[in-house]
Amino acid sequence: MDAEPAAVDCGVQGKVFTLSELATRVNARVVGDAEILISGLGSLATAQPGQISHLSGSAYRRHLASSRASAVILTEEDAADWAGPALIVSNPYLAFARISQLFARQPALPPGVDPGAQIEPDAVVDESASVSAGVSVGSGSRIGPRVRLFGNVVIGANCTLAEDVVLMPNVVLYADVRIGPRTLVHSGAVIGADGFGFTPNEQMHLETIAQVGGVTIGADVSVGACTSIDRGAIDDTVIEDGVKIDNQVQIGHNCYIGAHSVVCGCVGIVGSTRIGRHCVLAGGVGIGGDGPIVICDRVVVSGMTHVSSSISEPGIYSGGVIHNDSHSWKKNALRFQKLDELTRRVKALEKRLGEDDLGKR
Repeated sequence: MDAEPAAVDCGVQGKVFTLSELATRVNARVVGDAEILISGLGSLATAQPGQISHLSGSAYRRHLASSRASAVILTEEDAADWAGPALIVSNPYLAFARISQLFARQPALPPGVDPGAQIEPDAVVDESASVSAGVSVGSGSRIGPRVRLFGNVVIGANCTLAEDVVLMPNVVLYADVRIGPRTLVHSGAVIGADGFGFTPNEQMHLETIAQVGGVTIGADVSVGACTSIDRGAIDDTVIEDGVKIDNQVQIGHNCYIGAHSVVCGCVGIVGSTRIGRHCVLAGGVGIGGDGPIVICDRVVVSGMTHVSSSISEPGIYSGGVIHNDSHSWKKNALRFQKLDELTRRVKALEKRLGEDDLGKR
């Protein structure tokens, strides 16, 4: 049974909206008291008065009638099952996402450079940027308007951060990283480290291939905690606008990820892979095989799938083995090892049957 996550007090001090104000933000129709005050968010199961919730899936419909939320975001079809104030929209989850941004808790960071930061003399930091103690900004780097750099961020030489970029504590940018407007990078991410490039010499000792490219990240990108994006070997590794990358993802050198794609946690992408636009790589997907892999636009790869060759048609792709109880799984795994032998036997039987049919004629 699906378990709806417990509600937390998502209200932000001083942020209170009437239901009609929220309706304007998401182009919704108001049912019931339009002036009721909303000061936070909650799930259907545990929301309290003053909070707004949403119904976005059938698994949670059982909580609707008994919810204590002051208002609920739902579709016209579900409105009959809710007696209280509501916002009627075609896509409740999207409306809830937009309303949630109004209540987001943003860590306070005043504009200006903390005396404990280290800024190289030829680096340029916009006067509206916020730079915390322990931050290091390398030679030739440019920090744009309203950028927020939290504690112990390290920015290498010749990096460029456009307006409203946010780097959370302990983010590291190596040299030659360019980040577009409004992009958020979470703690522990490392962007621009050397790609994994080595080649054996005459003695079969591994020699390093210099990684002289950089990393270019577009606007409105989100990079998760402890994610690594390697610099290009020659050309840049590129992350286009609107890409959302989860925690603990590895993106190899010279990868190209198309706009508005989603890369979920623990995905590993081998160097020189090209991912199209509006793709989804679910958790634990591995991409790597013979030669550079190209995945076209609008491909969804389900969790734990290994992609070893290019995909040229949009759609949903899956691999791996579905879980089973351990005893059954082990028996089937042993049978799988004999699959080639079984296939040969079936072909031989089909051939004999075909010859027998011909003989009867």
